[in-house]
Amino acid sequence: MIDFYTWTTPNGRKVAIMLEECGLAYTVHPVNISMNQQFEPNFLKISPNNKIPAIVDRETGTTVFESGAILLYLAEKTGRFLAKSGDARWKAVEWLMWQMAGLGPMAGQLNHFAVYAKEKIPYAIERYSNEYARLMGVLEKRLIEAEFLAGEEYSIADMAAYPWVAGTLPVVVRNFKGLVKSHVHIDKWLKHIHDRPAVQRGMNVPPARTLIAALALVDTDVQASCPDEGGAT
Repeated sequence: MIDFYTWTTPNGRKVAIMLEECGLAYTVHPVNISMNQQFEPNFLKISPNNKIPAIVDRETGTTVFESGAILLYLAEKTGRFLAKSGDARWKAVEWLMWQMAGLGPMAGQLNHFAVYAKEKIPYAIERYSNEYARLMGVLEKRLIEAEFLAGEEYSIADMAAYPWVAGTLPVVVRNFKGLVKSHVHIDKWLKHIHDRPAVQRGMNVPPARTLIAALALVDTDVQASCPDEGGAT
């Protein structure tokens, strides 16, 4: 049994997808970051960087924080979605690191400065939108070469990147006309992954009813306006 501490962010979604793909038994512990629950002492014992997601493997007593590390741990535990050796293994690790070090941080900063920042700073928006577009160009080129990020097989690299791309690319294309020059192969890849039942289940963790209940603690009116399914942010 895995204790899974998460919220409705792309980094949480990627681990939820892996748990579903592997068919592992897990218990969801929502960590409402809008209420700063990630700073609570009990959670900090598991995730000292006060970030979700994190897991506790009851079978081994192992705790793991950082979404990329969790994906690697679960891949090693189950022997699935990461090649044992050879080029395919290291391609998966390469593209996992690409998401962790590039796509996630840059998309997150673009989202912050373009959407949430009280003061709109043109330099910051231009910097992060251009870097996001560059990263989408890198991704498009890779998906012209291969069906999946690691090559012929679906892997943890795809699980890591999918929630970020699915949650940001449509918004960027709509709001930054012409910024992402080509995304035909990205769109094909997105659909291919979206159609996997485990991905659809993972993208709804925590379940909508849990999200509504948690948010209701912040705003008693939220239940009337909350969407049926918490989206990636």
